Amino acid sequence: MWIKRIEIVSVLIMVCLGIAVMYGSYRWQSDTDRLRAKLTDGQRTIKPQFYDPKEIEGLPAPVQRFFKTVLKDGQATVTAVKLSQQGHFNMNENKAKWSPFTATQLVVTQRPGFDWDARIQMAPGVNAFVHDTYLLGEGSLHASLLGLFTVAKMHGAPENNQGELLRFFAEATWYPTALLPSQGVRWEAIDDTSARATLTDGATTVSLVFQFNAEGTIATCRAEARYRDKLTAMPWVGRFWEYSVRNGMLIPLEGEVGWEYPEGTRLYFKGRTTDIHYEFAS
Repeated sequence: MWIKRIEIVSVLIMVCLGIAVMYGSYRWQSDTDRLRAKLTDGQRTIKPQFYDPKEIEGLPAPVQRFFKTVLKDGQATVTAVKLSQQGHFNMNENKAKWSPFTATQLVVTQRPGFDWDARIQMAPGVNAFVHDTYLLGEGSLHASLLGLFTVAKMHGAPENNQGELLRFFAEATWYPTALLPSQGVRWEAIDDTSARATLTDGATTVSLVFQFNAEGTIATCRAEARYRDKLTAMPWVGRFWEYSVRNGMLIPLEGEVGWEYPEGTRLYFKGRTTDIHYEFAS
């Protein structure tokens, strides 16, 4: 009799867990839908609607080579991007402890913004749900276990805004028309293989040094200081490779990101874009 009771209790526990997981996913998806509706509602009309090579005249030589490499004449300007990713994420600050993740992301290019919605596997059947977001000039991070229990939440501080706008800027390798001068980017020469780019959105201004490879595409980007929290700003680096043509643009499909310590770079993201769709100015 007691064995039967244990079996019944076990089934009830499993049913309750299943209901909790479904409810957490439903609630999280509702938050995702809300954030992405705000992103879409905040979009601005983009001009010009098409890339004109005359726009890049006078830019540093490696930047001109970059645009000539990744864009075709008359390329329509990207207004929004929807993509899917998979890869591994290291959530441990002291050692390499990589967890698999899947994510979807919506990006709008004017006004700059994105929402990254990820599932990071913490244990078999147990996921951390993460929103990393830049919306209407404000950056935020929300991490929740199973979509039910908040474990981290940051929003709207200048340090968050700076960090998330830097992410938008670095990821413009996926939507390269957003790096054109007409989209608010200022380019400064450094040397034959690198240049500094600066972008302002509202009260936040960020700069990245882009390094270009022999093929003319972006190999790396580096911020001198990105805030990890309100007190700590560190050099932040990204690397990109496996370029492929999508909708006429040459974009990277793989990348990694990390913090630069005196002893070397400590990566926390390794990912691959598995699917990408664009909307263009019209």
